[in-house]
Amino acid sequence: MALPKGTTMHFTSEQRLDGAVLEREFTLGEIPGILWTPASASAPAPLVLLGHPPLGLRKMYPRLAARARHCAAEGFATATIELPGSGDRPRLPAAEQARADLRRAMEAGEPVSDEIIDALILPLVEKSVPEWQAALDALLPLPELGGPVGYSGGVISIGTRLALVEPRITAAVLFAGSFIPRAILEEARQVTIPLHVLLQWDDEGNDRQAALDLFDAFGSKEKTLHANMGGHTGTPQSAGDAAGRFLTRHLK
Repeated sequence: MALPKGTTMHFTSEQRLDGAVLEREFTLGEIPGILWTPASASAPAPLVLLGHPPLGLRKMYPRLAARARHCAAEGFATATIELPGSGDRPRLPAAEQARADLRRAMEAGEPVSDEIIDALILPLVEKSVPEWQAALDALLPLPELGGPVGYSGGVISIGTRLALVEPRITAAVLFAGSFIPRAILEEARQVTIPLHVLLQWDDEGNDRQAALDLFDAFGSKEKTLHANMGGHTGTPQSAGDAAGRFLTRHLK
């Protein structure tokens, strides 16, 4: 469901990070978000949307700010928003139940059913993608921002849907590491923008084969899989550097 027409963005605070990045918090209706722009930019900057898991912006802030600093050094502005059901936003009861069912299945060593995956991921995709699009509507008219637009991060199903339905996004870095509904696997066949997929080979909470199947399904003529040994949070700096070079090629 899209946000109501007339939903406006309001900046609520600003600070400088290391003197090089201007960080501004904003609200889009009831949705909190953060915009980072290079402080020294002399022309409108390309914009990268920073995706993240539904753990809340406060918890994710250190990692998001680090990614924003890295992007700013390359001349990119970045923005993120709080996902539905996260942070101070109202909980999603169905997703909470699916999360509990997921924990029970994993603790029992049982396979995670398609029903649990669908209940956990699909409502998040359905609610969050229109919100990301509304954020683009509000952000892109700002004079310090220009095109093109990229997406970088997870949840990979959200990134896949955005890559399919949002024509302003021209390239995406997708972080594997979350469960993937079969419906998203089918949508991936219609995705055609350049993609760079990051995969941690030993991710303890990820179905590696599902991530490989998703990569195989993408219809993009240019797609790269960058896999590294290690767990969910062990992505090496070199992988981030390669993703940065991908974004620079396609957004500059």
